[in-house]
Amino acid sequence: MPIISPSLLSCDFANIQSEVEMINASDADWFHVDVMDGSFVPNLSFGLPTVKAVSKHAKKPLDVHLMIVEPDKYITHFADAGANYLTVHYEACNHLHRTIQAIKDAGMKAGVALNPHTPVSVLSEILADLDLVLIMSVNPGFGGQTFIKAAIEKVSRLKKLIQDKGSNALIEVDGGVNLQTGAELLAAGADALVAGSFVFKADDPKKTIKDLKAL
Repeated sequence: MPIISPSLLSCDFANIQSEVEMINASDADWFHVDVMDGSFVPNLSFGLPTVKAVSKHAKKPLDVHLMIVEPDKYITHFADAGANYLTVHYEACNHLHRTIQAIKDAGMKAGVALNPHTPVSVLSEILADLDLVLIMSVNPGFGGQTFIKAAIEKVSRLKKLIQDKGSNALIEVDGGVNLQTGAELLAAGADALVAGSFVFKADDPKKTIKDLKAL
């Protein structure tokens, strides 16, 4: 069964505790928390205080996705705030291997995200060190965008590369995930699905999560 990681970017910020409790009570596996700095992506979102507040109430792992420049400066801070998985962008790291080691040294699982235009081949030399690869199936920065279909073939290529390298990295996909795209991504080799608008704008978010989990 797939790992389902609802994205809090699409939740009701004014009622975030009740949204966290809803996820706790659902079939979801992780909480996906997007951190944006207004520089790497053209939007601002959660920062360290929000991650820390969510972690106090969350009963499931925090899957924190950093869409920020110079992520190395904040690695230990996110570990202290309660992150279990910390994913940085390939495009934001000059010394990716060093960054991944720093994440692991801080006691977290390490992930790398790829923007839609970045080929999976760039991870060839570091896949063995990764716990997770996050494929962006929209351009990062905003929720509710249209799914980029090329992500399905990209997942297939990544799956083959992971197998060739003997890596245990999970493949996670974020952006435009619903029951149809989710099924296609899982068939291509994805392990984890991030769903934001599709979950939080649903009439029954818990049922929607259950339906995704059943794919």
